[in-house]
Amino acid sequence: MADAFAAPNRRTLLGTAAIAAGAALATEAAASPASMIRTTPAAPSSAAFPVVDTAYGKVRGQTNGEVRQFKGVPYGAPTGGRNRFMPPRKPEPWTGVRDALGFGPVSPQGLIDLRADLAMLVQWDRQEGGMGESPLHLNIWTKGLGDSVKRPVVVSLHGGGFESGSGNAPGFDGAQLARYGDVVVVTVSHRLASFGYINLVDNGAPSEFASAGVAGIMDLVASLEWVRDNIAAFGGDPGNVTIFGQSGGGYKTTILLATPAARGLFHRAMVQSGSALRLTDRETSAKTAAALLTHLGIDKSRPADIRQVPWTTLLEAQTAVAAMPNGGRFSPILDGTYLPHHPFDPGAPPESADIPLIISTTLEDAGLFLFNYDLDEAGLKAQTTAKLGPLGDRAVALYRARYPNKSPFLIQAQMATDGAFRKAAITQAERKAAQSPGKVWMYQWDWETPSYDGKFGAIHGIDVSASFHNYRDGMVGCGVASGRLMCDRLASTLIAFARTGDPNNDKIPAWPPYDLQTRATMIFDSETRVENGPRSEILGFWNSLPAAPR
Repeated sequence: MADAFAAPNRRTLLGTAAIAAGAALATEAAASPASMIRTTPAAPSSAAFPVVDTAYGKVRGQTNGEVRQFKGVPYGAPTGGRNRFMPPRKPEPWTGVRDALGFGPVSPQGLIDLRADLAMLVQWDRQEGGMGESPLHLNIWTKGLGDSVKRPVVVSLHGGGFESGSGNAPGFDGAQLARYGDVVVVTVSHRLASFGYINLVDNGAPSEFASAGVAGIMDLVASLEWVRDNIAAFGGDPGNVTIFGQSGGGYKTTILLATPAARGLFHRAMVQSGSALRLTDRETSAKTAAALLTHLGIDKSRPADIRQVPWTTLLEAQTAVAAMPNGGRFSPILDGTYLPHHPFDPGAPPESADIPLIISTTLEDAGLFLFNYDLDEAGLKAQTTAKLGPLGDRAVALYRARYPNKSPFLIQAQMATDGAFRKAAITQAERKAAQSPGKVWMYQWDWETPSYDGKFGAIHGIDVSASFHNYRDGMVGCGVASGRLMCDRLASTLIAFARTGDPNNDKIPAWPPYDLQTRATMIFDSETRVENGPRSEILGFWNSLPAAPR
């Protein structure tokens, strides 16, 4: 895979008109730190509203059954004004008790098109908490406070590429996972797109902007530092932290595995459908930043003036640039300092050599980016031939021999997945397996969502709900027995991995680590099983094709 961030385009889902309208409707008041802090001089802890003392002040949460939840807890200061594009700063301490009863604001981003069925299934339009330049917040779910039990901590890094999403999204609700596994669950929001990843230094900005291209990753490190320093008060063990993420969250997890500043802040990791092998280079990122400056009418001699632009205008401009033929998208930059090398190219990073790792894909991951659900067999053959020439017929025959009853749309989605997501994931697993002493396990999710009459198959993101044991989500069938079983299996796997560094548990068959000889892969399906080198004839076909140029 030439560039892990050159993923299929999300533009169809986002819709520039919806983004512009959403930006115009958002207000700075929603992001105002003062409006988000409600404190009282004296507020004793209670069973219904527990109070926990952090390094920056007391926070009040709320109890839901067995679980205590704390939402919108700041791990960093606001990032607007003079702090835009700067490294994250510690939160300002407060007096009294701060309510942590609702989500904090999310990083500026566009709204998801309401016409997109898959976006509605994932509920990606729901990023609660308001929007603005105070997004450095996290959410915590725990069963234990003050009981001296050291629980494993699982920190979720949200998906949405590097331009959308938040730790507030319904798919990342940690209550059921905390209840089911007695682990402390943390979800994190951080800066996105140009707010977190813009190369201004190579466009003439002064050295104070040197970290602007990696600010979003610095936010994630700051959140893990907050966990290290504060999570014990919430019943968690700072010496046993697992980070995990799907899609863009997988990219972020992969990058943290190669980030020197993150070393020692986590102890296991899981990458779901987001194996980022390489970072965006400085030359490419500089061109994208230059296009944004030009669109904003900022003179090349004064690039730092971008800090004066209202965030709504900046959001609208970055959306317009992404839609240009020669535009670009914003993602973490290989700056040579904070991120000194590519995450998994040419090999696994030394910073995390001892970190156990799970890597995964879903069978039809790339269906996220495809919308021709009514594709017929003739159309499948025609487009495969258009892409692969005389090899097109062979490709279709290989898939049809194994999946005679799959719709043409899902066969198409598998083909796109095998040449991108899966290829990158296998490469990442191979490079990790070649490194020691950390072990790596590989899984493939084949269980199809029953929602929307099953048209999505084993779609990108389906295993998020299962990881969080959120069996009520539409992705896993809104509580159907088969979906609950799949949630039991994957959530138990994550919990076991977080506790011991080994994913084996009594809900799944014995699962050996991945190596280059057997390539053992857990297949999560109605019949969950281990296969050695699954779908080898299909993957061998894709590996026989010439590699795309970098």
